Amino acid sequence: MSDPDSSSSPSTPFEWIGGEPVIRQMVDRFYDLMDLEPDYAALRASHGSTLDKARDHLFWFLCGWMGGPDYFVERFGHPRLRARHMPFKIGILERDQWLACMDQAMGDMGIDPVLRERLKTSFFQTADWMRNVGA
Repeated sequence: MSDPDSSSSPSTPFEWIGGEPVIRQMVDRFYDLMDLEPDYAALRASHGSTLDKARDHLFWFLCGWMGGPDYFVERFGHPRLRARHMPFKIGILERDQWLACMDQAMGDMGIDPVLRERLKTSFFQTADWMRNVGA
């Protein structure tokens, strides 16, 4: 992945990260880690018995959110993230586990450090806004 400040700078995070193949790999790594790492047990418990639907939904969402094809919106309309996640308990523990798991997935994928930091900031803002239990 190239630095966005170079002469061939990508116009979107979608391009910067490497498009659909890299986003799919990152999402798959995220959910694989959720299944494998005991540190993400509370997060994993909130996802039910299978992660297949969640994998596709996150992949579709992230493609559009990063400036690529808007697969999620085409399938389901506006993401309404908070409303769609209201049935699930999301507190500080779940937020922090989601963020740590995604950061580990990005690290394992070798996401450009500058992009990784930008995504971590955006992910935190969204994940914190999604909390529906606790202070």
